[in-house]
Amino acid sequence: MANENQKNGQDLNQILKLKREKFKELQDAGKDPFLITKFDVTHHSTDIRDHFDDLEGQTVRIAGRMMSKRVMGKASFMHVQDKPGQVQCYVTRDSIGDEAYQDFKRYQDVGDIVGVEGYVFRTQKGEISIHATSVTLLSKSLQTLPEKFHGLTDTETRYRQRYLDLVMNPDVKETLIRRSQILSSIRRYLDSQGFLEVETPILVSNAGGAAARPFFTHYNALNEERKLRISLELYLKRLIVGGLEKVYEIGRVFRNEGIDNRHNPEFTMMELYQAYTDYHGMMDLTESLFRHVSQEVLGTQTIVYNGVTMDLSQPFARLSMRDAVKQYAGIDWNEVKDLEEARNLAKEHGIEFEERHKKGDILNLFFEKYVEDHLLQPTFITDHPIEISPLTKKKPGEPEYVERFEFYMNAWEMANAYSELNDPIDQRERFRAQEELLAQGDEEANHTDEDFLNALELGMPPTGGIGFGIDRMVMLLTGAETIKDALLFPTMKPIGKDRENMERDFARATAEINAEEKVEKPEEVIDFSNVVIEPLFEDQVDFETFSKSDFRAVKVLECEAVPKSKKLLKFTLDDGSGVNRTILSGIHAYYEPEELVGKTCIAITNLPPRAMMGIESCGMLISAVHKEGEEEKLHLLMVDPHIPAGAKLY
Repeated sequence: MANENQKNGQDLNQILKLKREKFKELQDAGKDPFLITKFDVTHHSTDIRDHFDDLEGQTVRIAGRMMSKRVMGKASFMHVQDKPGQVQCYVTRDSIGDEAYQDFKRYQDVGDIVGVEGYVFRTQKGEISIHATSVTLLSKSLQTLPEKFHGLTDTETRYRQRYLDLVMNPDVKETLIRRSQILSSIRRYLDSQGFLEVETPILVSNAGGAAARPFFTHYNALNEERKLRISLELYLKRLIVGGLEKVYEIGRVFRNEGIDNRHNPEFTMMELYQAYTDYHGMMDLTESLFRHVSQEVLGTQTIVYNGVTMDLSQPFARLSMRDAVKQYAGIDWNEVKDLEEARNLAKEHGIEFEERHKKGDILNLFFEKYVEDHLLQPTFITDHPIEISPLTKKKPGEPEYVERFEFYMNAWEMANAYSELNDPIDQRERFRAQEELLAQGDEEANHTDEDFLNALELGMPPTGGIGFGIDRMVMLLTGAETIKDALLFPTMKPIGKDRENMERDFARATAEINAEEKVEKPEEVIDFSNVVIEPLFEDQVDFETFSKSDFRAVKVLECEAVPKSKKLLKFTLDDGSGVNRTILSGIHAYYEPEELVGKTCIAITNLPPRAMMGIESCGMLISAVHKEGEEEKLHLLMVDPHIPAGAKLY
């Protein structure tokens, strides 16, 4: 196999060398394709197929990438691919001339960009084609395309080289074209309803409007730390205060969190705000918008995703969070008297909660565990607890709950909407509660936004607002299996030269910042004076018992956050056995999943499987834990990557 791979590598290098030699010969002959500046296109491939009766015998000009080439003496066939599809072209020496035909045979390869002029006809085998009267080489490809029968199937390459993915996989191109159509349809609908599309800042001093960790950056001109926005909300509400009444924005937001099938740290959000309405008005708008987009883009109001049929033509279900928990978990939350009773219920049902969690937080944890997976049909989950809704109006007569809904389809949260809080005094109290959570270590809590409070004090009318995750909407309407399939350029960990360049640029930027601030960074000195170590065990374990623990080096193949858990990470590990091992570890507070992929760690591999959040964890990763004052610190034990998977510790 090694010899075969070596041979293939040599063959590829030879092909690439020949391509460059051909290009040099073209330059030397004064036929450099990169000097051509334009080619007038009159038709696309689909025009020729769809309107053959009108175009038969007519001259057309198309341009695109050569995807196949068959040379048969004085005549050849090729397929040219443009944006909508492919069309066959028939090239003969008699039609384009002897010199041009020799150039076509010698210098033009699969992958090149060509322009073809000729007349439309049907071959003896019945295939609609173009009989070329001229072929122009417009761009020389110096790389190779994947072999056509196997195509480009490696997902890592597909996502990293999306341009190649678009060339080789028509269904990918169709998905991403449909994404553009969905965005256009959303805009048309909202514009028809009197909404004004606006733009708000991306670099902000206070990233608020959602519970998420922001990305940080440095503004050199002002020598200030800035954040990338996590939401569009607070600036759009300022525009409502200013009297614009109906506004929306479709734009990128950035959340410093893990990557999985439905989460990308950089994603597209659509938020809209409408004065003089409430969350009921937002429900009505959501129903109408989803029906409009589905009908206009797909031609139907019935969506099928992974075998699940969802009917948008029927009224969407509306269910309060308490009623949903009662229906699916059998618990009537109206009868839960206080926080202590809520905690006891959580313990009885195996729901993990944190010390800072209040009664409403625990209700939400029950909802996530027992309800979400049942919400396949379009459903509004209404009336959320106030603890998880810092920007929402209280429900009249029920101060523990707010006028909020989340919209679900296919068990996914698709949208989040409020009757917006416009009481500046209440809003300040909510911000104060968020500041307390920040002080307790909640990195997703909001800071107080004084300018936003000033806007509210000027007066904001009763307002309904909603945020849609565009990428999930695209997934549902196109059948994309992961969010990466719905994004043109999903976030990927840099490799090779890209990573080297990133690290170099980061080091240079850091050096420039330090130079501007005239900061001399001292040599790092590790201070262990604050460290508190748990006392050593005095009980001794006999050697035979200890030796039964099987400590092995393991390679982290994949790592992702466990849904509905803020603590657990799910590791897929190579333990040297040839069968991947799954281990769950509660270290998400200390590491992000993408940091750990590719690392070599130490695990005990012969512990009995233990179910955690419905997933069997087969073993235990080893970490070092200590305290500094009252704060617990943890370091996952990582070792030299030269140690192979499965190596046993003695």
